[in-house]
Amino acid sequence: MDRRKFLKTSGAALGASVIPFLRFLPADAAGRSDTLVVVAGNSINSLDLHRKGTNRPSYQVTVNIYDRLVRFGVKTLADGSLAYDSTKIEPEVAESWTVSEDGKTLTFKINPKAKFWDGSPVTAHDVKWSFDRAVSLGGFPAVQMKAGSMTKPEQFKALDDMTFQITIPLPSKLTLPDLAVPIPFIINSKLAKSKATEKDPWATEYLHKNPAGSGAYKIARWDPGQQFVYERNEDWALGEKPGVKRVIVREVPSASTRRALIERGDADLYMTVPAKDAKEFMDGDKVKVSGAPIDNCLHVLALNLKYKPFDNVKVRQAIAYALPYKDIVSAAAYGRGKPMFGGENKTPADTTWPQPFPYDTNLEKAKALLAEAGMPDGFETTLSFNLGLAHWQEPTALLIQESLGKIGIKVKLDKIPGANWRTAALVDKKLPMHLENFGGWLNYPDYYFFWAYKYGHLFNSSNYKNPEVESLVDATMHMETNDPQYAVNVKKLIGIAFEDVPRIPLYQPYLDSAMQKNVDGYASWFHRQLDVRAIKKS
Repeated sequence: MDRRKFLKTSGAALGASVIPFLRFLPADAAGRSDTLVVVAGNSINSLDLHRKGTNRPSYQVTVNIYDRLVRFGVKTLADGSLAYDSTKIEPEVAESWTVSEDGKTLTFKINPKAKFWDGSPVTAHDVKWSFDRAVSLGGFPAVQMKAGSMTKPEQFKALDDMTFQITIPLPSKLTLPDLAVPIPFIINSKLAKSKATEKDPWATEYLHKNPAGSGAYKIARWDPGQQFVYERNEDWALGEKPGVKRVIVREVPSASTRRALIERGDADLYMTVPAKDAKEFMDGDKVKVSGAPIDNCLHVLALNLKYKPFDNVKVRQAIAYALPYKDIVSAAAYGRGKPMFGGENKTPADTTWPQPFPYDTNLEKAKALLAEAGMPDGFETTLSFNLGLAHWQEPTALLIQESLGKIGIKVKLDKIPGANWRTAALVDKKLPMHLENFGGWLNYPDYYFFWAYKYGHLFNSSNYKNPEVESLVDATMHMETNDPQYAVNVKKLIGIAFEDVPRIPLYQPYLDSAMQKNVDGYASWFHRQLDVRAIKKS
């Protein structure tokens, strides 16, 4: 199928049957003011985010059923949409906190209103056990805690029942915001320890299916691969009482069926709407769309320097000049993306991130650079993309294939199932040219570079290695943004990314969700999952 036929026929399955979906729900569920019916493309595979193999959709469970010491605030955007505010840290289980003069000790007072579902108080001992667990089980949780300079249990102390302390080796701007991400959630340690075994001291098997939290919602039901149900915790006292008693989150793999359900009024909220549907919803009048550009996030074309000729910077720059950026934003992102091309200067003027790279479509310049690289007739390669993200990656790949053909680069498309993508692209890093997406949870440019440009790090799927980048990131990661050297270092990093382009930005994507007009309070979050605590139905 060529890209024109694809763009014409995508979404043609709008009339897909919704009968299987309705078998799992009360007939009038979406019409009830106390019940929210949510449809999503993927569902959870665990109730324990610390457990190895827990998938991204499961993050939302942690957000809604567990509490953290602190949380991010929410801001209203110019169009009225709500989004998290990375600059605002608010109390959650911690009613207050102090930072020592040397910046290396953070002390938190526990809010006595914080209670687990069994009625027992949340104590500093629960926080310590939970943090000890987060740094001890390894994998993603340990890496995320490390970003906040928290790597070992000895850094955490329960000074008394209601006072918890963290000690870090050096002052870091990342530690406090890192406590507001989903990972450092607080577990009822007394309950969890009662279920632990010698082989499983952190009760991973128990907490996988049996949450032990204090959050605003509890899990009332989980049917793997089908749906899960939240019930409001009527005793939660760490914020405004959630607006709906029950939330049913239903897995509906087909995007066209999800669209049909929201348009028919059989669902209240459609999480993570493809750009095409979001635009058409916004052009119509049936449902409303709330969305925001995802902070610190880019859709990119990644070029793997392990494979020739992508180790040649002139080839990479030639490709950067040959991409059909405007067509991609228009026909693949349907306008729901902030352009990241057409920057006026090759040297960044400020530390804004992400910012447009100094490339735009210029085929003559692309051909000249290919000639300078010794490849005036082009070459053959593959472009891999993730079928799990086909809604944006397939049309983008088709447009790139067509445009690169105009400068002699023959591209064969390589479709990889979503279940295999992470291993192929990020773990084995074996894809020569591929579409990729990464968004840093902590909204700093140096944090993005830490994950996506440092050699060997997970999201550096380009196998990019630059000693100057390595030292600049190490020197900047924990530096305060008001340090005069911070701007100097970040502008150097961005300038190197402009010049070397191992990752060619296409656009900054939006996170869009569609909902009925009587649904309010939805906000976009950096973790791209649903936080139901502030949502109301009228």
